[in-house]
Amino acid sequence: MEDVRFGGSLGLNVNNGYFSGYIAPKAIYDFNSYVSAGAGLLGSYNKTSRYSSYTTGGSLIGLLRPLNPLQLSAEFEEHYVSRNFELDGANKSDSYWYPGLFLGLGYVTGPVSIGVRYDVLHNDEKSIYANALMPFITVYF
Repeated sequence: MEDVRFGGSLGLNVNNGYFSGYIAPKAIYDFNSYVSAGAGLLGSYNKTSRYSSYTTGGSLIGLLRPLNPLQLSAEFEEHYVSRNFELDGANKSDSYWYPGLFLGLGYVTGPVSIGVRYDVLHNDEKSIYANALMPFITVYF
């Protein structure tokens, strides 16, 4: 078990009638000091006065550290999305599965990775993320 690390990401955004929460626990196996792979779970909840959504899902992760402290990452996420729109006279709800494939570049210092990732499958209409490019901070112990 000494080659397995646990960790993940948390997110919280509260702003003028908007709430967003995100949790993504992960476990990775270090094959050696250069290559790791693992899996994770994820969930989120978003709420405004006219919109709400929740997601659940999982991810598969691959990490490559060609030079310390540089880290390259690939992460495939599959989300089950349920969302509700409260529009004037035309409320709408839908649920669907949505994939994401993130390619990332990060800086590793101790148990913390800081970087940016890009969703190559991003779709403005269906994605749970506002845009394809997003920063990340991940901690593994």
